[in-house]
Amino acid sequence: MNFERVVFGFFVILTLSLNYAFVAGGAEVTAYQNVWILTFAIIVNLVAIGLKLGDRSQIGALLLASGLVAGLLLITARVVWIVAEPEGGGGPGPGEMTDIVSIARGALIANIVATVILVGDTLLSRR
Repeated sequence: MNFERVVFGFFVILTLSLNYAFVAGGAEVTAYQNVWILTFAIIVNLVAIGLKLGDRSQIGALLLASGLVAGLLLITARVVWIVAEPEGGGGPGPGEMTDIVSIARGALIANIVATVILVGDTLLSRR
């Protein structure tokens, strides 16, 4: 067992899980989304991107590209959250939350692609 691949797989799957945890629930209801889950998804995604930087293979390039797309979209969602937050707090309104969740769903697709590539690469390398 390669410990480096275990750590890498852990962060890729954790990023996917946190991203899904954020977008699960209705986009119209602000109470269903938690800013901390989005923030943790960004942090874990950035760690996963850092782990992908050393891989020089074609698979590594695809994993890095999908991680960069997910990171860009998650950071964009967080920036929209910050801009949409009213002065008194309480979170963004329903329209802004729909935008935030839609952007995070795009990141979820990128994280799914990364996980599928990772699982596929692992299965092919076992033969």
